[in-house]
Amino acid sequence: MNYLYALIDDETRFWIAKEVSDTNYYADVHDLFKEGRKVAGKAPFHIITDGAPNFRARIENEFWREKKQLALVHKQDIRFDGQIHNNKMERMNGEIRDREKAVRGVKMDGPPIERLRIYHNYVRPHTGLDGRTPADLAGIEVRSDNKWITLIQNANRKNTKM
Repeated sequence: MNYLYALIDDETRFWIAKEVSDTNYYADVHDLFKEGRKVAGKAPFHIITDGAPNFRARIENEFWREKKQLALVHKQDIRFDGQIHNNKMERMNGEIRDREKAVRGVKMDGPPIERLRIYHNYVRPHTGLDGRTPADLAGIEVRSDNKWITLIQNANRKNTKM
């Protein structure tokens, strides 16, 4: 059994980073936050998590400022109501579980999960985003009738230039 930890942007629903662990609640998620900061190019202002105890220590470790002040607001909230909640992350977890059922298991650390991440960010229109993709909202345009083909062609073009 593996557990997928993921970071998504609350506004765009863009899947920023992931980490796979064989433990739940006690996994070291330091690399998740480090990758998230690297991909985003900055530290977040807010982080919303569920009640898992492993988040608090790693968030404090990764985002302390010089004067020992936490550089962001961390909300641990597992409720489904109110203004601050992790409903968007739970919806993405459901999207992953749906795919896992369809293929009778997914290797969380490998190409299938990366393809799901690309699909989630660049191809799949989201109802909650008025039919747009997270990439659209983040200002990343993929102009094509078939976004999959365009992404593959662009990746191939980049690899052949190396």
